[in-house]
Amino acid sequence: MAGPYCAKLLADAGADVIKVEPSGGDPMRRWSATGAVLGEEDGAFFRFLNASKRSVVGEPGDPPSLELLAGADLVVEDLPIGVLDVLELPRRFPALTWVSITPFGRGGPWGHRPATEFTVQAESGSIGYRGRPGRAPVHAGGRIAEWMGGAYAAVPALAAVQRARRTGNGAHIDVSWLEAMTAGSTHFADLYWRTTRTSLVRYNETPSIEPSADGYVGFCTGAGQMFRDLLVLIERPDLLDDPELTTVAGRQMRLAEWTAILHAWTTRHTTAEIVERAAALHIPVAPINNGDTVRHNEHLVAREVFVRDPADTFTHPRPPYLISGQRPAASRPAPRLGEHTGCIEPRTRRDQQPPVEMPPSASGSLPLPLAGMRVLDLTAWWAGPSATHMLAALGADVIHIESIQRPDGARFAGGASMELPQWWEYSGLFLAMNSNKRGLTLNLSDPAGYGLMKRLIGVSDAILDNFSARVLPQFGLDWETVHAVNPRMIMVRMPGFGLDGPWRDYVGFAQTMEQLSGLAFITGHADEPPLVQRGPCDPFAGLHAAFALLVALAERDRTGEGRHVEVPMVEAALNLAAEQVIEFTAYGKLLQRMGNRSPGAAPQGLYACRGTEQWLALSVATEAQWAALKGVLGHPAWADDAALRTPSGRVAAHDRIDAGLERWAAERALADAVDQLIRAGVPAAPVVDPRFTSEQPQMAARGFYEACTHPVAGTHPTPTVPFRFRSVERWLRLSAPMLGQHNHEILGGLLGLRDEDIAVLEANGVIGTRPKGI
Repeated sequence: MAGPYCAKLLADAGADVIKVEPSGGDPMRRWSATGAVLGEEDGAFFRFLNASKRSVVGEPGDPPSLELLAGADLVVEDLPIGVLDVLELPRRFPALTWVSITPFGRGGPWGHRPATEFTVQAESGSIGYRGRPGRAPVHAGGRIAEWMGGAYAAVPALAAVQRARRTGNGAHIDVSWLEAMTAGSTHFADLYWRTTRTSLVRYNETPSIEPSADGYVGFCTGAGQMFRDLLVLIERPDLLDDPELTTVAGRQMRLAEWTAILHAWTTRHTTAEIVERAAALHIPVAPINNGDTVRHNEHLVAREVFVRDPADTFTHPRPPYLISGQRPAASRPAPRLGEHTGCIEPRTRRDQQPPVEMPPSASGSLPLPLAGMRVLDLTAWWAGPSATHMLAALGADVIHIESIQRPDGARFAGGASMELPQWWEYSGLFLAMNSNKRGLTLNLSDPAGYGLMKRLIGVSDAILDNFSARVLPQFGLDWETVHAVNPRMIMVRMPGFGLDGPWRDYVGFAQTMEQLSGLAFITGHADEPPLVQRGPCDPFAGLHAAFALLVALAERDRTGEGRHVEVPMVEAALNLAAEQVIEFTAYGKLLQRMGNRSPGAAPQGLYACRGTEQWLALSVATEAQWAALKGVLGHPAWADDAALRTPSGRVAAHDRIDAGLERWAAERALADAVDQLIRAGVPAAPVVDPRFTSEQPQMAARGFYEACTHPVAGTHPTPTVPFRFRSVERWLRLSAPMLGQHNHEILGGLLGLRDEDIAVLEANGVIGTRPKGI
């Protein structure tokens, strides 16, 4: 579904998307995650992913398909590697942007390796990062790698198409699910480990999802003040003076004691009571929703986030952004198979001329798609910085703006020893999400800082923030002010819950969105409370913000007028969780937690091999893979049982199959078991420790990690972006900035301030290079 979701984003934004299908149609037409019996109508999830598209039946290379390619701006494909290569697309259609989306990316030793969502999650480090100690780790429910792959494809695709329309120079963009999942769901554990030896692996995250009087409630206390406020909430202010309990490590050491304290209060109050009280203290909090209950949340109802499909057969979330107060146009019904075959008029692109000679970039290659664009980045933590990180990677000049009074909170995440000089420069999250940016400190509460901010707005193209709705207006940076200073400015707001509605002032992190949206509900072992997925909602929201910015940029280029863009984090999360509400409203069935099983594959699970924490991830999604697995096992009698010849039979007998696989795995070394299965064509993988993903051969071969030298943190493998451009040899041009690193360069070089003026600003605390009070 990665390719269809990428194309859905484009269709929602107004592109004419033509779905080219084989004669049997996209298999997703017959898909239901809950196993609903489908009649003649296509599955509801297919209709969600493919609304507003047209459908033709064809094969790569046949004359009608080539005619479509000749008039296309973009082709998105997830075909086996090599199928389109023989068509020599870059030579025949030099202005065409071609996006390939595959599990491991093209090239590298694993390009042709069999895979499923589950084995990709295992290889990415995501599974090894999640779950309670003492049990098998657990995957993130809901096809997260595929969703992430589709979103990560859409942003560079749109940027490259816009460049091709200006220049006639197309691109080939090679997207990897594996890299998308590593970027989106391991919290950069590899970089944390290398910079600070901080181990971001499995532990009992607390407070997180806790029992209430009538169900569960979710907390997130990512900042120290939030935990202190939680102690006030649970009526235990006496614990404020307990230094151990205020740290993650301390709560792990006293887990039983702390859990009893917390639950003594939460179980005496309903979820609704807890949410109301916690929100009043600005503690990130949410109910634990599922595909049914999420539809009734008061805030989502007030914002009309959910709508019916064009045929009025199921409910789904809207696209997660508004431009100038308007959502994308209502979708049209998904096409029937081949509905438009023979009905599509040939199209001639205006840019089917010889490519324009572009001034080379510093590396001598084609300039990046967003070269020449300047972005003011007022974001913090992960969701907002992931949007600007993408823009910076694609060539924009991004200025990350903090203040010494309130630096980006990500600088303090990760547990770097405060005995280190400039310890706030070691955070793996900050180093990963702020590469290719320049850094400026500016106190917006000071009139001098505010005046400089307005001058920067006047010479920039876009400004982004991800604070709650009330923050920027308090600084005097509402849309009306920004637009008056620069009528061409694109302003992107990313508040957790949007700019209006009952929850507009609530605070939320990724965990909050996972709890509210239903993603947590379907993650975890079936006999345990739900688990947060620990991350993907942050970059997923950021990618949609970057995408919406590019849509708004195209509108500005067409009209000359800037745009106000709103991308609520919660609405991106609801799209990530869309399959749950679609299945319930279409078929009356709830998706549930399944541990390490999932719809569409059986057997699937983790199996312990010889040694400690040596987990084999195995996933069988086709009959050919089942036959191959039986061959590897040596055709034991239990596997040749006639009852296991169908997917439904294997689902029904999953416990019995697991017992056989557990016996087989226990006798083998993990590496040998994986190699034997892969050679036979069975999707399999080790559960990779997320601290060592940069050492994987596929990552190394594709260059997902690049050595990057930071003035304080040193030289380390640093993640880039989960796609390759043929024209880009290296993605990392700058390390993440030290606090205020480019103050003189920006204020002097861009705004023309004199050295003595800058010295006065520093003396007055308007700018600086060290957090105030440290």
